[in-house]
Formats: sequence, structure tokens, C-alpha cells
Amino acid sequence: MRNILLSVVGLSPQVITETLFALHQQGRKVYSIHIITTRSGKEIINAFLLSPKDGKYYQYLKEYGLDQSRIDFGFDNIHTIKDGNGIEMDDIMDEEENEWLLKRCLELTFQFTSDSNTSVFFSIAGGRKTMSACLMTAAQFYARPQDRLYHVLVSPEFESNKNFFYPPRKSVPIELKDQHGHPYTKETKYARITLVPIPFVSVRQQISGDLLREPKDPATLMLSLVKETPVSLIIDLVHAKLIYKNLELDLMPARLALYAFFALQKKNCRKQITSCRSCSDCYL
Repeated sequence: MRNILLSVVGLSPQVITETLFALHQQGRKVYSIHIITTRSGKEIINAFLLSPKDGKYYQYLKEYGLDQSRIDFGFDNIHTIKDGNGIEMDDIMDEEENEWLLKRCLELTFQFTSDSNTSVFFSIAGGRKTMSACLMTAAQFYARPQDRLYHVLVSPEFESNKNFFYPPRKSVPIELKDQHGHPYTKETKYARITLVPIPFVSVRQQISGDLLREPKDPATLMLSLVKETPVSLIIDLVHAKLIYKNLELDLMPARLALYAFFALQKKNCRKQITSCRSCSDCYL
């Protein structure tokens, strides 16, 4: 089973290395990393994580002895949120932009959960709260039993620090700021990164098969889950009644027997169709 890390990221690229560190500390290998972000987020990720010279992602792999070739992560794995004209968004500021964000989350979640040989680790630790909410919504629609939803908790004093990306093997002092903005120094060995699994309910099994052939919008997916209870026709031979949709009709015994005969003809038909309107195979 190949594990894919799918994460939302805003202007704090540290969340990627922190999540990766937390997963590795639990012995969970990651074979591919994909990020959903804005144009601004993409630029920051490229500058701080994927810079060939001093990218923090490459530094982390080297420091912890991890083979770079074993993890698929590069510029092509950063998926920006785009509007209807294909223009990358700088931020998520209104309802329309949030809809494009949700659409992107649904598309990528659908794509990565279509392969039965993969499991997807959804990380909702980064970006605006609406980004986390949209990725969680996508997971609730498409996630399978092997997929997981995670949040990452970082010690508060290190969480907001722009120079902290992961706890290095050898502790080093790092300059932090207290609640009043005054600087002070603390060793990185005191940083705690905790991977928190988030319980969620997946409705994938309740979505009809034709809606799992390609990604759909939330409204269509929700409508597929709202289904009326099938109405049954009841033929009560003992009390000589027909019951349908809470209506009752009394019939003479001979007519009831004839009605029951034709109903059984239809009930015993072996054709697997959803509507009988254009079919007459069970007619006499």
C-alpha cells in the first residue's frame, strides 16, 4: 500500500515538513506528497522547501537519512487553486473563491482515492480554516477505509516561528518571541510535534456507482445521498385489502385473487431494471 500525503497549505510551508516528521516518527512511510495551495503559497513553498540549494524539505531528508528518490515531491505536485478562467488565486476571500477551492479539493481527492493500491493521508493542519474544512469535506465524500485524516499540533512557541521547520537531530538554539513580542532563546529539543488522527464519517459507500466515475460537485453528491424510502405495495389476502402509500382499498375475493396473480407475475420477473414502463416481459 502506497501512502499519499495530501495537504492544504497557506503561507506557512513548515506544516509540510512538520507533518512528514510526525508521520515518520510513527513509522508511516510516505511515497508521494501533494499540496493544495494559492499562488502565494506556491511561491513560498518553492522558495523555502524546494529550493535546490537550501530547501528545508531536502535538508530534512538528508538529516534523517531518507532517500529523496523514494518520495515523489516536486514542483508538479503543488496544485494551485484557480478560478473559472484558469487564473491562480492569491487568497480565499469570498464565497466564490471558496467554491473553486472546494472543487479543487474534490478533484484531487477523487483522483488519489481511485487507486485501490494507495492510502491517502489528509492533512488539515495548514492554510486558512476554510481550506481545512474543504479538504475534510472532500475526505468525507470520497475517503475509503484505509484513508486517514490528520492534524498536526506543534508546541505553541515554535509553531509561529518562521525558522522552525522540524526538530533537527542535534538540538540547536532558536530565537523565539514571547506573548509580548520580546525575543528569547530556546533549544529545539523542547519542540513537540504531535500527529492527531481526526475521526470522520465517509459516505463513499452510500454514493451511487455512476457518481464515482468522475468528480462531482457537492450539490450533486449530497442529492445522491437523500433518497426516499421505497414504497411497497401490500396485498393483504387475509383481510382482503390493498395498501399503497398509506391508502387502503377493499376488494372482493375474486378480484383480489386476480390482482394478486398479476402482482406475482411482476414480482417474480428476473429482469434487473429500474423502471418497468417500457417493458412488457411479464405480461400474459
